Amino acid sequence: MPRRLVLGGAAALGGCSLLPKPAYVQRFVWPLVVRRPTVRPPRTGGKVLMVREIRPGPGLDQAGVQWLRADGSLHVDFYNQWAVPPAEGITDDLRRWLAGSGLFSAVVGSDSGLTPDLVLEGEVTTFLGDPAQRQAQAALAIVLMGARGDPTRVLLQRTVAATAPLGANTPAGVVAGVLAALRTILGGTETALRPFTGR
Repeated sequence: MPRRLVLGGAAALGGCSLLPKPAYVQRFVWPLVVRRPTVRPPRTGGKVLMVREIRPGPGLDQAGVQWLRADGSLHVDFYNQWAVPPAEGITDDLRRWLAGSGLFSAVVGSDSGLTPDLVLEGEVTTFLGDPAQRQAQAALAIVLMGARGDPTRVLLQRTVAATAPLGANTPAGVVAGVLAALRTILGGTETALRPFTGR
């Protein structure tokens, strides 16, 4: 269940003001957490993968849950927000997902101090709901580089994208749909990296 924060600052002043009391509005904070269905142990003798911090695409540096209005304009909701900015949450999800894949001896961040064999970078370019189409959309542009020998050598460059149905045209429905699309993207990223792991 999401944590609920109540915006009560303005209402608390109601007794000292002649202005009408504002309507009671709840603020929902949604965890941006996706976990893989099965977790495998690290691969003995496998490669070390560094996953750098995912960059936010245009407009995705905001924590508000996003969806398209009927006229095609983008709505960033103030009362429904991710617990962390999307790029930060996706970075954590991606590291955990790949660490549990069994493809690597370790999956680390940029500050680990380990020398990686492979480096993965990415940018989240889409992360929203589209109620008119009754679907959620997510997309992650990834670049895989070989860190040893030639750290600038690009091994893989692609965009992994996914859609998922919206169970309901509500903020909660958008959140569930976007997380389902993200789960597909994480699995697609794992599949894309597999040929470079020696398996």
